[in-house]
Amino acid sequence: MAVKIRLAREGRTHLPFYRIVVADSRYTRDGRYLENLGTYDPKKGIANATLNEELTLKWLTAGAQYSDTIKGILSAKGLIVKAKEEKAKNAVKKAKVVSTKSTKEAK
Repeated sequence: MAVKIRLAREGRTHLPFYRIVVADSRYTRDGRYLENLGTYDPKKGIANATLNEELTLKWLTAGAQYSDTIKGILSAKGLIVKAKEEKAKNAVKKAKVVSTKSTKEAK
């Protein structure tokens, strides 16, 4: 299942409003989603987008891909850098666990 962080349109004609959601890539744009991460109003700009940072980092470290518009929002909020740092920390922890298991098996 390819999971994506993308926008789901709300609002009415000429007054768009978007929810930032995590959805399977096979779902329709405004259809089902796995989790709601925040909101984005293009009339107010990227600076006023609201995001739940904890949930967003959880999905980014789990491997969720993001759309181009979401990339701009995440980079403005500094979440892409945080996610990369967290992934690196998790990789180091996993490497330590694997190395300790292999040394125990060697004994």
